Amino acid sequence: MPKKINSVVGIDVGSQQIKVAEIKLQGRDPVVTAIGLGPTPDGAVDHTGLYDVDAVCAAIKEIFSASGVTVPSMVITIAGQASVLVRTLEVPRMNESDLKEHMQWEISRNIPFAESTVVSDYKAFPATDAASQNMDVVMAISPQSAIDTLLSLAKKLSKLPYGIDVEPLSLARALVHSYEGTLDGKTVCVVEIGHKTTSINMYRDGELLMPRMVPIGGENFTRTIAESLSVSFEEAEKLKLERLRIPDAASQATGSPTFSSPDSGMFTAYNPFADDPMLIPPEVTAAPPANPYGETTIPPSAGAMSNPAAYDPSATYAPVDPYAAPDAPAAEVFDPMAPVAPPSMVPAPVPYEAADPEAIRVYNGMASILDEFLSEIRRSIDYFRSKGGDVDRVVLTGGGAKMKGLESFLEKSVGVSVTILDPMKGLAVNAKRLEPGLLEHHGTDFSIAVGNGLYICFD
Repeated sequence: MPKKINSVVGIDVGSQQIKVAEIKLQGRDPVVTAIGLGPTPDGAVDHTGLYDVDAVCAAIKEIFSASGVTVPSMVITIAGQASVLVRTLEVPRMNESDLKEHMQWEISRNIPFAESTVVSDYKAFPATDAASQNMDVVMAISPQSAIDTLLSLAKKLSKLPYGIDVEPLSLARALVHSYEGTLDGKTVCVVEIGHKTTSINMYRDGELLMPRMVPIGGENFTRTIAESLSVSFEEAEKLKLERLRIPDAASQATGSPTFSSPDSGMFTAYNPFADDPMLIPPEVTAAPPANPYGETTIPPSAGAMSNPAAYDPSATYAPVDPYAAPDAPAAEVFDPMAPVAPPSMVPAPVPYEAADPEAIRVYNGMASILDEFLSEIRRSIDYFRSKGGDVDRVVLTGGGAKMKGLESFLEKSVGVSVTILDPMKGLAVNAKRLEPGLLEHHGTDFSIAVGNGLYICFD
């Protein structure tokens, strides 16, 4: 564990934007002393990981200079299908020696990378039910090159890599600090809408209970508008941000059903977190390679890779495909591990009455992708409920959360309170080079960067 420090810059390298947030401790209180964002270089980052270190380094240096970042240490997130894989397993209770032997077998059969040099680890968690005969184990595997890439980036930035973390744990810190104990004992579903993907994570008291990632992001909404209205991607993005107003479609859709109980006849035991078919033993099924846009799983511990030199991948994650279909039709090849799609319970959004005809036109242009997006959130919540959990609140964050009307639309559609996460809530801001209007227009974009900065408060 590196020596405790009182200042750090949190870095979030997304596929569209790079966000940084410098945080210093004044006494025990965190203060934002610099904050900024800028575009991610084209082709430097995608859903599988970071590839062009030099281009990303140059972009971050520009943001540092413009925003006034000066602290020597950094915390950055690792993400991407080619960067890290984390899985959760339920195994029978066993002693430490037997568990070690069992996990060596689990790890050896689950390595998904072509790279031969990998780092692996696992962590067992006590069962919440004392009478349970099983226990949960988190297993992590990462190619050494993925860690080396981030260490190389830190070196080029002339920063000490104080921590390498994962996005869901960064979001957990932002959530806990923003709500300051007001959600004690409640389960919160945080929906982080990025450019290419959306993470749907369940938390209780700041502890990650269930993570998932789906292949729908802000880019999909924009592209659907562009194709439907026959406009350029740039014009569609402008229409999405300036003219779109999502209506309360749920209340207007006649006969729109609410969530069905897991015990009701309507519910199908859909498991979006079923094992990747690629990793199921051959005697069970033969399936194509994993879709990089599948499930993500994160260990529920608060520990990140605080010391990259002694890499601990137990706090990392990677997408795993919950949707990969077998080569043959499902009716011909029975796969007991494959997810079962539930019946459609959500009608497509419907046109609505509004004073602005352009708002109607833009909304209708993206209604199909909005319906798909809503279905993914419903699937995640329904699955969580089927496992005995419940959801008290949905919290939106990320760039896509800024679509006007989305908050109200989801609240009526899923039947629970929906709010937008303000990661700056409860934080003093003393940034000398704060761009006018930056926090008003992009505040929720900084949730992961701020969560990385808050690392020094939690670890």
